[in-house]
Amino acid sequence: MDETLFLHFELIPDHLPDSLKEVIQRFPEGSLQFEVGIQTFDPAVQTLISRKQNNEKSKENLRWLREESHAHLHTDLIFGLPSETLQSFADSFDQLYALRPHEIQVGILKRLRGSPIIRHTKAYQLVFNPKPPYNILSTNCVDFLTMQKMNRFARYWDMVGNSGRFTNTLPLLLSDQPFYNFWEFSHWLFDNSQQTHKISLNKLFDFTFQALTQAFKLNTDEVKQALFLDYQSCKMKGIPEFLREQIPNATSRPKKKKSNRQQRQIRHNS
Repeated sequence: MDETLFLHFELIPDHLPDSLKEVIQRFPEGSLQFEVGIQTFDPAVQTLISRKQNNEKSKENLRWLREESHAHLHTDLIFGLPSETLQSFADSFDQLYALRPHEIQVGILKRLRGSPIIRHTKAYQLVFNPKPPYNILSTNCVDFLTMQKMNRFARYWDMVGNSGRFTNTLPLLLSDQPFYNFWEFSHWLFDNSQQTHKISLNKLFDFTFQALTQAFKLNTDEVKQALFLDYQSCKMKGIPEFLREQIPNATSRPKKKKSNRQQRQIRHNS
């Protein structure tokens, strides 16, 4: 197979026939990506938005893809759906995280022209931004402040959880309650950085070290070791502040060899 080949498909999560499985298994690592729209695992919310999805079959298929194929799994959840609460979203997030997809995109509901979601506007007090991107601002279940916090959660999750740069550190942070641990981490990160963009990777490593050792009270040596392994795999230029005593003579990391594969996928599979 041509090693420059890269294919991206959308996949219906609860529909994966055996004939398709046989084809999927033929693809080597780094050549195939599936975008899998979950949106929510909450049956009541699914019914309300007319989403017919067999949750158990979806989970079974995701497990098979993760364990029996080399496909990169880009899954998504949507926050702000009518009747969805922070708790019900947290439950969906934790269930999806347990299935170990390579990425979980946390999307914020948007009012798309012609979308049937509009029919719930009055009943569930859906308030949308009147300007692009027409994102949800509040509902009868989620107030404006919580919605803003979720926007920051989504941004930080993409930087830390989805980037593939913190594969050793993330399990320490998420531990036994993935959503709420990262929820608290995102509050801490915003309070201490006052930024959601333009945070350098070195600075992000420093912030993560501070959060895990100071706010989460995790063992300093254990956190430092996990972050050091992640730092090495990133092959970063420069050294995060907390690692300078550990590697005083290092000034930069060697550049990563160029590849035709997408770099984000390579980080997840390294």
